[in-house]
Amino acid sequence: MFIAPFVATPMPVVRRMLELAQLKPGEIFYDLGAGDGRTIIMAARDFGAQAVGIELREDLVKKALNSIQEFRLQDKVKILHSDLFDVDLSQADVVFLYLTTSANEKVKPKLEAELKPGTRVVSHDYEIVGWRPAKVDNFCENPKLGYPSHTIYLYRKE
Repeated sequence: MFIAPFVATPMPVVRRMLELAQLKPGEIFYDLGAGDGRTIIMAARDFGAQAVGIELREDLVKKALNSIQEFRLQDKVKILHSDLFDVDLSQADVVFLYLTTSANEKVKPKLEAELKPGTRVVSHDYEIVGWRPAKVDNFCENPKLGYPSHTIYLYRKE
């Protein structure tokens, strides 16, 4: 079982990550550690994806389920109360990560084994050591203030 602390990705960063991943309508999007569901909801509502969130904490799963129902996205979004290592990722077109570098290191073998070629992996602030990013984007949430700055890594499975 793997537990990472819940730190919500700011909504402008979520949008930038989905744009960078070039998420398209009908694609299958997975968020590993979906938290309150904000990324899967945006992926479905604003980008037309079929979205799957995987979250270990029951309180966050309940919060995400409430939001999914509130936005009436039950046909496009699902949240699994599960350990990400117990979920098959082979259908994913895009995988979203906001884990630590050490957590990415633990998830890397699963991604390498299960993702199909061409799958995009987008990671907020933490690289996947040993993988070469297709793009690294330094995104400033509030350019007038100059902070906070976020680093977004985009990878493509070969």
